[in-house]
Amino acid sequence: MLSVVIPSYNEEAMIPRTHQVIGGILREAAISYELIFVNDGSKDRTWEEIGAAASADAHVRGVCFSRNFGKEAAIFAGLSAAKGDCVAVIDCDLQHPPETLVTMYRLWEQGYEVVEGVKASRGEESAAHGFAAKMFYKLMNAATGFDMSRASDFKLLDRKAVTVLLNMPEKNAFFRALSSWIGFKTTEVAYDVREREAGESKWSTRSLIRYALTNITSFSTAPMQIVTFLGCLLLAVSLVFSVIAIIQKVAGVSLGGFTTVILLMCLFASVIMISLGIIGFYIAKMYDEIKGRPRYIVSSTVGEPERPAN
Repeated sequence: MLSVVIPSYNEEAMIPRTHQVIGGILREAAISYELIFVNDGSKDRTWEEIGAAASADAHVRGVCFSRNFGKEAAIFAGLSAAKGDCVAVIDCDLQHPPETLVTMYRLWEQGYEVVEGVKASRGEESAAHGFAAKMFYKLMNAATGFDMSRASDFKLLDRKAVTVLLNMPEKNAFFRALSSWIGFKTTEVAYDVREREAGESKWSTRSLIRYALTNITSFSTAPMQIVTFLGCLLLAVSLVFSVIAIIQKVAGVSLGGFTTVILLMCLFASVIMISLGIIGFYIAKMYDEIKGRPRYIVSSTVGEPERPAN
């Protein structure tokens, strides 16, 4: 059976459409399935629409958070609730083409354990958002060591891969990178990002920046190396100015560089504060992990797990 995890945040307009489209495609392909909608603390009628879909269709299940915990938490909640032999993750806005699920499933039947959906095109987006996304993936590529320029959360995982992910104890998990990091037999399926059919995108340039900072620091210690780099850079600058000062002292030329002293003090203070900020960010992450709070809190569920046919 294929479990399809669908994180949903303020998607009341898309729930009926997504349920109808994905269900129809999988039924036509004769694939046993269940749809798991995860309501990530929506403020509209998303949960009511999920409940209505679950009442009308035994293939539909719903998980509702007590508040908004974020997309990563919603994905892991869906993975935890899934009962299928393989699990796919897809966005509720149908920008991920649902017919690709059939292709992914057939590749899984051929023995692939991780089927990655990679973007052939990003669709229409503003120049600012496109630039922010490009910079985000450059940072992620450098931080993780994987080429994530076309990566997405749209993928299918074998039950073995799902179990490995769920057994990872870290709270601030980055699904997109971790699902590549775990390995297993992997292949790719290219797709074109579509325009959403209803509602508005929940991603802004600001949220993308916040998302990048959170996930880079959760998955990699690369930003910590910036502190070492800045320290070496300042050491080099200090040596240069020390040599200049010694030469001027020997030559009997007084150093009248009051402005230079002020600029150096500002430079050193800025680097120190940036370094402390980076270190503090990681300490805050460690504090979050040590507290041991759950990734999410489920307030209610609807639907029963669909049993595969014998």
